[in-house]
Amino acid sequence: MTDKWLHIVGIGEDGMDGLTPVTRAVVEAAEVIIGGDRHHQLSDNVTATRVAWPSPFDALIETLQSYKGKRVVVLATGDPLWFSVGARIGRSIDPSQIVYHPQLSAFQLTAARMGWSLADVETLTVHGRPVQQMVAFIQPDQRLIILTTGADTPAQIAKFLTERGFGQSQMTVLASMGGDKEQRFDGTAADWSHEVPAFNTLAVHCIAAPDAALLPRVPGLDDSLFQSDGTMTKQEVRAATVAKLMPMRGALLWDIGTGSGSVAIEWMRAARYARALGIEPRADRRAMAAENALALGAPKLELIDGEVPAALHGLDAPDAIFIGGGLSHETFAIAWDNLRPLGRLVANAVTLESETILIDLHKKHGGDLVKISVQRAKPVGRLTGWRPSMTVTQWSLVKR
Repeated sequence: MTDKWLHIVGIGEDGMDGLTPVTRAVVEAAEVIIGGDRHHQLSDNVTATRVAWPSPFDALIETLQSYKGKRVVVLATGDPLWFSVGARIGRSIDPSQIVYHPQLSAFQLTAARMGWSLADVETLTVHGRPVQQMVAFIQPDQRLIILTTGADTPAQIAKFLTERGFGQSQMTVLASMGGDKEQRFDGTAADWSHEVPAFNTLAVHCIAAPDAALLPRVPGLDDSLFQSDGTMTKQEVRAATVAKLMPMRGALLWDIGTGSGSVAIEWMRAARYARALGIEPRADRRAMAAENALALGAPKLELIDGEVPAALHGLDAPDAIFIGGGLSHETFAIAWDNLRPLGRLVANAVTLESETILIDLHKKHGGDLVKISVQRAKPVGRLTGWRPSMTVTQWSLVKR
């Protein structure tokens, strides 16, 4: 068995006293201890070479490798494998060389303070990440526990809640949990005015007003929620499109001809950590897509300026591809070659020329070819009649 030279230790506000005897012995025997200022203060009675988090943080792995052969301890807050540094290290260093020593996480401590079952709570982090990504989780009666970025984060989230009709949501900020200086701040989103410590955890019970925006994570958001110049995949067709794309955790989508970004945004909202590249040659549409992504909780949408098929070269291999614009035999060929095994491809057409391409591709490659027709009740003078939208031809298939 490979020698385990690296110990990643979760530590809480109670410092060394909160560690198990075995873990405490590991820290006390360390030759090198790596962590933030707070971690070093919590273990300041241990004699060892002290190393601060490297800057940039990506240099951490190289720093750790330079100490291989010594007894190395990395100190992290709480559970080092729950939105923490342990997972990052484990992706780059063979886990057989690592011993993890978990501590109670901020999620567990917050749930205990609130009396909430963790099984019924969404656990999120916006620490060092765009705060807007929590927007996708704002739903009636949803309970959230959020690792924050700093003292300003609760006020930012209160603003998001209020703007979407969730101003009466109950918010609790907890700081220094498990220590002698533990603090708690309670309030509602609409009236939030507390000044809180920089290191804090936020609990939110989402309470919706009658006019609150409903933003489910299943595809099919109302068209009015998106900025658009009119060339957008509409609600019912978008729902069918994203369903065929099958969003999955961490999967990557190419949204070719992204326009307002509606398909890419719904894809990212539908599965945790789903990613999307939106390829769009028009700057005004990329700007709209970026604003839509921020407003709807998909701030990590990556927008690419380029014409297809040339813009497709050199991109990360996708798990799914949507062709909403720029359809051609060449675009399909490059996209299909890059699509990963079991990847899903969906192409929509509204013109006769594009439909002809889809019919030809269906003959050569199989898959499902369907027509989607939507009609909406609209005023006809003093009466009401059905007004059809443009019929969409949709082709979809799985790469096997």
